[in-house]
Amino acid sequence: MSVREIYKDSEGNRLPSVTTILSRFKDSGGLLYWANQQGLAGKTLDEARMPAASAGTLAHDMVEASLNKRPLPDGAGVAADVVAKAKAAFQTYLAWQEMTKIVVRHTEVSLVSEAHGFGGRLDAIGMMGNQLVLIDWKTSNAVYADHLLQLAGYKTLWEETYPDQLLTGGFHLCRFAKEEGDFSHHYFPNLDKEAAAFLLMRDLYGRMKQIEKRVK
Repeated sequence: MSVREIYKDSEGNRLPSVTTILSRFKDSGGLLYWANQQGLAGKTLDEARMPAASAGTLAHDMVEASLNKRPLPDGAGVAADVVAKAKAAFQTYLAWQEMTKIVVRHTEVSLVSEAHGFGGRLDAIGMMGNQLVLIDWKTSNAVYADHLLQLAGYKTLWEETYPDQLLTGGFHLCRFAKEEGDFSHHYFPNLDKEAAAFLLMRDLYGRMKQIEKRVK
């Protein structure tokens, strides 16, 4: 299990992450349905929260290992059909990378916004032609609004930290379906509206924290 990264500002104050802010405002209906289904399957919440090996997650791990020049995961302990699907998805990703000529320059970039008080870790920054792009990988069965808001939060972090290196090539969301490992690419040339929405969420997150302190 990965260790949650802690973000702090220049004065040492702990800051919420992009994902923490977004999770504060998620619709709880889907989560309640999921928890009920896990209970009906005889699982405790701790058991249900253990990450399950899937073709999508394994393909995602293969991409990260490849970009960081680490040995690819061999899928030990994972069913052979799941490993086969993951390898096929990874090869599809490599074909997309070759087709687009995208060059990844930085991975797992941790940044903090002093202006807005939050932090986050970008999956990757790269070049497509002569334009700078932000790339994010997801393992999910669909693309959700939260994904765009997360990308917008990362955009805010990057452009505050590197104002002279704008993301002129836009935002690339690479998705692996959980069960089958199907690969799909989604391109968003502009996320200015989503960035404005995310900053409103950041403001409301802070206000809610202050309100909650009053009733403790």
